[in-house]
Amino acid sequence: MGKPRLLMVIPAMHSFIQQDIDLLSERFSISMNTYNWRKKALAPFFLLAQAFTLLVKAPRSEVILVQFGGYWSLIPSLYGRLFNKRVYIILHGTDCASIPSLKYGSLRIPLLKWFCKQSYALATQLLPVSDSLVDTTNKFIDWEKPIRNGLKYHFPQLTTPIQVIPNGFDTDFWVPNEANRTEVITFLTVMSPAQFTLKGGDLIVQLAAEKPDFHFRFVGLDCPDGVHAPSNVTFLGRMNRESLRKEYQAANYYFQLSSYEGFGCALCEAMLCGCIPIVSEVNVLPQIVGITGVSVPFRRMSNLLISVQIIHNLSQGNNLNQAARERIKALFPLSNRKELLLKTLQSP
Repeated sequence: MGKPRLLMVIPAMHSFIQQDIDLLSERFSISMNTYNWRKKALAPFFLLAQAFTLLVKAPRSEVILVQFGGYWSLIPSLYGRLFNKRVYIILHGTDCASIPSLKYGSLRIPLLKWFCKQSYALATQLLPVSDSLVDTTNKFIDWEKPIRNGLKYHFPQLTTPIQVIPNGFDTDFWVPNEANRTEVITFLTVMSPAQFTLKGGDLIVQLAAEKPDFHFRFVGLDCPDGVHAPSNVTFLGRMNRESLRKEYQAANYYFQLSSYEGFGCALCEAMLCGCIPIVSEVNVLPQIVGITGVSVPFRRMSNLLISVQIIHNLSQGNNLNQAARERIKALFPLSNRKELLLKTLQSP
């Protein structure tokens, strides 16, 4: 008897999605459905193509798994109801958020929010990667006007069952290597070009000007237009997995200064490689870090300067880098995500 068939619908390939494919392929025969959903003008054509394609694939599948809520999640959810198939939607962050001031979040766009709402209502179960995607209040951007986000806030009438399944990490790949550690105190951050402001890139560049003796390295982008970075800032562009690991291993500290963050995969990878974390007090980030790093309460340079000084002083003579690694090993091993996903998807 062959493996049960799993239909996976994705908007684009990411490393964490590929990881889920690798985990699930042990028990399922996986069929993929994806289009270039970034080309928004073509979304109506993609929906039509998806409707015809899944009309064949959905009835033949035992379970349907959708990554992210969006335009692509509605038809799989509808077909799940039509053909009596279980549909699970993994929620990663932007699909539970609306922050108009930062032009961030799928739910700030009325039509996209409607697609998400209908998808979530039709699904068998929703699988957010952190409890902060269910409900969270954000004071980091503006402490006088907190911003609330999450499923319960945006869709208070939603009755679909919700189960948090955290991301998991390969603790055998993301490992420290003291031989790669630089002599100069180095701060690292990872982001895409579109995330420069969202993830605090502007703050980090300002901080670099205040701390000329430290080195600041950006992975994932080149220097954005209009940004005048001091000489102690390096933009490294996109990197493969092995090169990124070397950067983590070389750095002393890792920044995750997001104004909104569904989970923080790069943060966990960096901590596993021995980086001491400095994060914004947003969503699940403080829970990930615990006492192994420091949280910045507000998006202000004065708060960032104080937080950096505090953690730099505390880290002298202490094993915070080892504590950071041990915390991720204990809380988010890859085996835990695999076990929870398989248990959920194989339930009758």
